[in-house]
Amino acid sequence: MLRVRFAPSPTGYLHVGSARTFIFNWLYARRHGGTMILRIDDTDVERNTEQSLDSIFEGLKWLDLDWDEQYRQSERLALHQQFAETILAKGLAYRDFTPAVVAVEDAPHGASTWLFNADQREISKEDSDRRAAAGEPFVVRYKVPRDVVEQVKFTDSVYGEQVKSTADIEDFALLRSTGIPTYHLASCADDVDLRISHIIRGQDHLTNTFKHVLIFKAAGYEPPQFAHLPLLIAPDGAKLSKRKHGPVVSVTTYRDAGFLPHAFINFLCLLGWSPKDDRERMTREELKAIFSFEGINRSNAVINFSEAEPFDAKALWLNAETIRTMPVADLSAALAPVLVEAGIECSAGKLAHITPLIQERIRLLKDILTVGDFFFAKELAPYDSAELIPKKGDAAMALKALEKALEALPSIEFSHDGLEAGLRAAAEQLGIKAGQMFEPIRVAVCGRKTAPPLFGTLEALGRDVCLERIDKAIAKLK
Repeated sequence: MLRVRFAPSPTGYLHVGSARTFIFNWLYARRHGGTMILRIDDTDVERNTEQSLDSIFEGLKWLDLDWDEQYRQSERLALHQQFAETILAKGLAYRDFTPAVVAVEDAPHGASTWLFNADQREISKEDSDRRAAAGEPFVVRYKVPRDVVEQVKFTDSVYGEQVKSTADIEDFALLRSTGIPTYHLASCADDVDLRISHIIRGQDHLTNTFKHVLIFKAAGYEPPQFAHLPLLIAPDGAKLSKRKHGPVVSVTTYRDAGFLPHAFINFLCLLGWSPKDDRERMTREELKAIFSFEGINRSNAVINFSEAEPFDAKALWLNAETIRTMPVADLSAALAPVLVEAGIECSAGKLAHITPLIQERIRLLKDILTVGDFFFAKELAPYDSAELIPKKGDAAMALKALEKALEALPSIEFSHDGLEAGLRAAAEQLGIKAGQMFEPIRVAVCGRKTAPPLFGTLEALGRDVCLERIDKAIAKLK
């Protein structure tokens, strides 16, 4: 049975690249009726934090993609140690007692004591067992073949045939001197135990895979199928990192900015993958139905951002398009938490009126706080009285229009159609064009010339608020 896993390390937030890896695993599993496994790779005890783990779960929860099984590597240490013992018993690994390296996984590349330590490799089993039993610290290392150079091979579903000579692979560590497994050993041991059939991960793990193939075979198992994903890079070509590029690489940054999870998933899928039919906007079900390794590109994918525009234009466009086509009830439900977080009280009924008015004017959910701020403000932000003057008119005309509105609105039916009919009639009575009537009213109730459609806005604000704001605007003109 097809079984895939997403295996984040809790050493920081959920990175956008990691999120894409999770999404691709999820899509592949769900398309083929497989099992999606979440495995927390937390054996790096010095770097792991509960705060990082919480951040990872926050990001995954926001993406709203499920998984079927969950594990923590730190709870499986006995399995890892037994895995190493199996390889050691076969003579395919050895204990390295060299004092300079017992406390670390690997020394810097080029150090002969770890690349080819003949003395340690040639210690007899009896002597090795005796020294270990005496409590002498050691690292367990894989015994890469040296007498005869071999070729380590595997076929990657994205990058094709991969080959590396054992002459270019160091005697890498399996167990640290503390008994804690290295990433290589723990990952392979868990992949075997959890019956992982496909390993889908970032291209930065491609070189590790040669070591993993050796471990799988040494333990007596056929390696899973590998599929490595192109990396996500910044506009300058550098690998995305929080230290260099800031919060733009964290999934929760997009959540907090007001992205919708399904739009963000759509965006991440288009980074390094294509459906091959020029489609860009796709639902979750559509993505699940068409995702395949054949659509994955080998080139790294760029996330475009700058100081002036912190988010990729494609991500913003996809989010805006998703917002524009959402059912009003769904969008209102998504906007409500934004208002609550901002400390704004708004009834569900009022928000239902406001949502369609701003739906095509916002790119992010948080834009409601700027595009529609006047709907919730007790007092409008200060504006110049000159803003009340229509394009083809003067202050006297604006004053006349507002006074007429103040007179007419108490008796006009406060619905879209009622307001339109009543205010158009008022303009005719004044002998001015409808636009000359509407422009001062819009500024009076919204505090700006650019605002949502007037009649729906008036209806959403309510009669009392509109009359109060128009009265204040009249005072500005006098």
